Amino acid sequence: MPFIATALAVLAGLTLSWLLRKIVLKLNRKRPELQATSRVARQPLRLALCLVGVRTALGLTAGNESWHAGVDHFLLIALIGAVAWLAIAVLLIVEAVVLTRHSVDVADNRLARRLRTQMILARRIAVALVVVLAVGTAMLTFPAIQALGAGLLASAGVISIVAGLAAQTSLVNVFAGMQLAFTDAIRVDDVVVVQKEWGRIEEITLTYVVVHLWDDRRLILPSTYFTTTPFENWTRRQSEVMGTVEFDLDWRAPVEDMRTELRRALAGTELWDERVGVLQITDATGGFVRVRILVSAADSAALFDLRCLVRETMVTFLQQSHPEALPHQRWEQAADSNQAHDGGTGTRPRTPLRGLGSPAAAGTHAADPHESQLFTGSIEAVERSRAFSGPGDEVFEERDRNLASRN
Repeated sequence: MPFIATALAVLAGLTLSWLLRKIVLKLNRKRPELQATSRVARQPLRLALCLVGVRTALGLTAGNESWHAGVDHFLLIALIGAVAWLAIAVLLIVEAVVLTRHSVDVADNRLARRLRTQMILARRIAVALVVVLAVGTAMLTFPAIQALGAGLLASAGVISIVAGLAAQTSLVNVFAGMQLAFTDAIRVDDVVVVQKEWGRIEEITLTYVVVHLWDDRRLILPSTYFTTTPFENWTRRQSEVMGTVEFDLDWRAPVEDMRTELRRALAGTELWDERVGVLQITDATGGFVRVRILVSAADSAALFDLRCLVRETMVTFLQQSHPEALPHQRWEQAADSNQAHDGGTGTRPRTPLRGLGSPAAAGTHAADPHESQLFTGSIEAVERSRAFSGPGDEVFEERDRNLASRN
């Protein structure tokens, strides 16, 4: 008799679970996302209903048997686990339905990413609470643990203090993760710059954050990093960003022609969002002029490609059409020591200033000896310093011989 009752209870549980799923899907037939996500709860629902039916059937047919207490206790623990499993599946279904209704595949997805971040963290917190409650409820079904309940409650204050001190770092990260989720500091898919690395927020957990870097590396940081350390968030309010492309060019750079070429390059690409596209000279010192190009794009990925495109286009344009605008190095070079003196003047010719790729006067001209420094800076100055070095030893020897001959 108990075997037949158990089989009927299992059959009834399976049938009831099938009917409930069909009713829920029919009531929500206008939500196709529920059709796919409802499969998550199918197994825990069947298990929970079957366990309820088996416990009920055994209680009615074998309640007086000696083995019934042990089997019923086992079924109760299994039922607690099945209910917890079902609750977690329901949380996953709710999360999937909400996130499906708020897609992030749009241009301005800031609100959708914020909701996605909060839903993911809220679901994880709820799952943790469900697991803790299920484990605690299952443990309380044992009489020995129930007897220890009074003692545990009496020492709960001391235990909580010790546990808090022991898990201080973990608890700080947990609260930091909750703060990140519900203060909207960062969201999943935000573009950030952390530790001089550019990447996107891939995952936010209760204790750490995963940043997907531009070269497919993953940077894993504790949640407290984003609450205690400054970082850049490029999509905090909007995804549109601006960037610069800078050149150090010769003073003969054709600024107007470069502006015309910039407008032509920006008009021919879809990476530019038509907000900002200017060319300016921001500095003119040290033998160069600094040309800065400021452009804008819809997001950071498009901006990177746009900056590369503009840089490549302008470099090619200058190389082909205005090579004289490329950077030049200028220097002054002294003449070779073996070079002949110029016309008996006692001076050596000096090489004039020249520029690489720039026009220079053909030939050389002798430097005016009066233009060189007196004792330093040129070959003529070295010769003058020797002339003013004073009499040598031979002068003093000749003076001594003259004095000796007179005496």
